[in-house]
Amino acid sequence: MTTPADTAGGPQDPPLSAISGERRQLTGLAYRMLGSVAEAEDVVQETYARWYALSPERRGAIASPGGWLTRVAGRICLDVLRSARARRERYVGEWVPEPVPADTDWLGAPSPGGAADPADRITLDESVSMAFLVVLESMTPAERVAFVLHDVFRYSFGEVAEIVGRSPAACRQLASSARRRVRAARAPAAPTVQQARVIGRFKRAWEAGDIASLVGLLDPAATVVGDGGGLVTAALRPVEGAERIAHFFATRALPDGLALDACVVNGQPGLVARLDGVVRSVYAFEIVDGRIRHIWAVLNPEKLRPWTEGTAP
Repeated sequence: MTTPADTAGGPQDPPLSAISGERRQLTGLAYRMLGSVAEAEDVVQETYARWYALSPERRGAIASPGGWLTRVAGRICLDVLRSARARRERYVGEWVPEPVPADTDWLGAPSPGGAADPADRITLDESVSMAFLVVLESMTPAERVAFVLHDVFRYSFGEVAEIVGRSPAACRQLASSARRRVRAARAPAAPTVQQARVIGRFKRAWEAGDIASLVGLLDPAATVVGDGGGLVTAALRPVEGAERIAHFFATRALPDGLALDACVVNGQPGLVARLDGVVRSVYAFEIVDGRIRHIWAVLNPEKLRPWTEGTAP
């Protein structure tokens, strides 16, 4: 079927495959900006809705459909981040980014490439780690969007400026400020094998209620943050210090039927707890110098949908 623009030799509506092929990139981008699978899916849906709300002639006149979709998605993410601050102030307990399982295909969504200082380069794997997402939460909405677009997905500051609505120079400053936050919080990444080994020992010590072993595995200043969202029982405030954390885990007997299994959480070794085969909680870790520095426990069932449904978005 042809449109009047086709028959007149005017611009043609881009093929559906070219447009739908951007979904993976857009989802990966939105998730890194928002730290929420559900919100990222909503952003992508809204982005496509706005695309198809254009007339075929207007769509055909867009030189880079992928660039248009990215600009729109970025602006929607910026709006979501601005409203999220007020919503998270009303959130029950601590808010932790949504964990994603290993089979989430957009974790390594491709970026446009482009020149970048290797010292500032953020790998795609690193950019979805729980530790990295938590640092992103400390940024202003504009900082977060500018940083993710430029330092992670390698968009130029000119392109970032179109999305954020500021000058390229201002966007460069936003990304620089965000980069300082990342550097301040960044710890040397432990090899994956070492991470898995430490987490395996933690799992066995937890199952055995072995306080001494748990203390030995934890950094003295370790922190545990639980997210139940007010829907399930979870600590409303972070638990701090190796001794307190060890007692916190050791004194909570695992119920009959609950199994702790090794898994991959946001591209790194973690744990998943299943009760009678149903995922009840997911644990992400940050390990520094062979000891656990941070544990993020997500128990909010609304954030476990990618795990309970067994499918990636």
